Amino acid sequence: MTQKVVNLKFAPGIQRDGTRFASPSCVDGKWVRFQYGRPRKMGGYRGSFLDASGVSRGMIMQSQNGLNYIISGYSGGIEQWTTDNDDGVGFGPTPISLTGYTTSADTLWQFDIGYDAYGTGQNNLIAHPGQNLNDISSTTNTRPLIGQFTGGSMAPVGVFTANGTITSGTNTMTFATTIAAIGAGVSVTGTGIPANTTVVSVATVASVWTATLSNNATSTGTYTFTFDNNISVSGGVVMLYPYLFVYGNYGLIQNCSAGNFNNWTSADANANNISSTKVIKGLPVRGGTTSPSGLFWTLDSLIRVTYSPQTVGSATLYWRYDIVSSQSSIMSSSCVIEYDGIFYWAGTDRFLMYNGVVAEVPNTQNFNYFFDNLNYVQRQKVWVSKVPRWGEIWWFFPSGSSTECNDAVVFNVREKCWYDAGQALGARRSSGVFSEIFRKPIWAGWEQNNSGKYTLWQHEKGTNMIYTNNVDAIESYFETNVIGQSIGLVGSAQGAGDNLWTRIERVEPDFVQSGDMTLIVTGNGYADDIPQPSDPYTFSPSTLKIDMKEQRREMRLRFSSNTQNGDYFMGRVLLSVETGDVRGTGNP
Repeated sequence: MTQKVVNLKFAPGIQRDGTRFASPSCVDGKWVRFQYGRPRKMGGYRGSFLDASGVSRGMIMQSQNGLNYIISGYSGGIEQWTTDNDDGVGFGPTPISLTGYTTSADTLWQFDIGYDAYGTGQNNLIAHPGQNLNDISSTTNTRPLIGQFTGGSMAPVGVFTANGTITSGTNTMTFATTIAAIGAGVSVTGTGIPANTTVVSVATVASVWTATLSNNATSTGTYTFTFDNNISVSGGVVMLYPYLFVYGNYGLIQNCSAGNFNNWTSADANANNISSTKVIKGLPVRGGTTSPSGLFWTLDSLIRVTYSPQTVGSATLYWRYDIVSSQSSIMSSSCVIEYDGIFYWAGTDRFLMYNGVVAEVPNTQNFNYFFDNLNYVQRQKVWVSKVPRWGEIWWFFPSGSSTECNDAVVFNVREKCWYDAGQALGARRSSGVFSEIFRKPIWAGWEQNNSGKYTLWQHEKGTNMIYTNNVDAIESYFETNVIGQSIGLVGSAQGAGDNLWTRIERVEPDFVQSGDMTLIVTGNGYADDIPQPSDPYTFSPSTLKIDMKEQRREMRLRFSSNTQNGDYFMGRVLLSVETGDVRGTGNP
């Protein structure tokens, strides 16, 4: 028989759906990605901070003045870490004092940064503690919080103070200057103001700015009063610069006045119910001449909001609300991400994208793997991140009976293929962030560490798992499809009728490689037969060839790396193969 030297070829990605025998891609893998159509080991990760007080349920990261700030929300509140912009070395956590938040295990945080509209150089951190971790459709309203970015405290949005003058027995309050944030419906408290008093109207009378109250004052004098817009929602928050939007029950979308987070009553502030179902996520989108613009996901639709002032009669309408799709769905509040201007998210039964229109993201590799194995009761814990260095979007999800994320499916935008983390330890993450300034993802672990706290991991750092002084190897492997598919033997279209085994006598490794790797020859007698793996063949970066005498009717090769500092990127691996025995497998 004539021996052939063939190139080991297969389509990129890991084929979890369907059968091993029918797969054109790798049939198994763990902690492996694909670049230029070839497999390579994913990066390592280091425990940057080991002292998070609880499981992170939302994060945001921002750089300013040469420092990087990592902010994480958990059931007990919000914590902040400060690092450099290079390798994540820094200090924390610094707790942020919260007014108006009650500790709750149901809290799922949404964060954004409120840009300063007045040129002072001061930004604001905005956070919403949604009570929907265990129920995406929860209607429980909570107060969005706001505070100086990198500051130490936060309080409810829309609460402010102003000096006014009242007279006992009257229901008017006068001010020395105009305070635009005071409008109808705003609550007011302070000296001489009865409980449950609100502003009924405001007007300028004889050059004096006056507010009419719902109750008469009981004291006379000039005092400092507290005004409250009573902003409380169930969905979340998002900045469409310079407007802060909040959203929630029955399609509510509400925004403040331009650049003024205390003003929810001016003409350009608005509140509309644009759907019969809850709004659970909002993100800014490029609007061109209609900026600012945003996308808002309800439980069953996608809405686009654009700034488009127009006069109708004597009134000016500032915002336009368009239904992009009324036949959409969304898996969780944290499963939407932008990648190069295109929005991707997991629906309840498919993956979707928005690039001017809503479309399905094709997935023929691990579609069933994700939707059939997802612990749907824990759907709100599904979250998404991205690793732009490798063109990847990661959806972390709780698989099987797990109540926390223990796996991730990955869509590679560049390679147009799908793979997964293989339930590797590095996929046990509850939330995370990335930044174009700080180039490494920060993902939070949900398992208690040795100190009884929780760890923030810096990913894509080296090749090992580093925790304090412990350095552990990270196992990575991939298993090819049936070799016969590419050489005309069993498994290929042209060889489907010939009962010829595949015999392999030599493998010529071609890897960008660090540390030893192993090769296992495996395969089945029949498509549904039990795999028969060989003993491992170990090879180093200097190994020229691996000689063997292995044959399988449906042969596959598994390459593994599991040593400290181990790494690999496959090149053009050559196989010396020939047709093997013409016989059955011995099984019925």
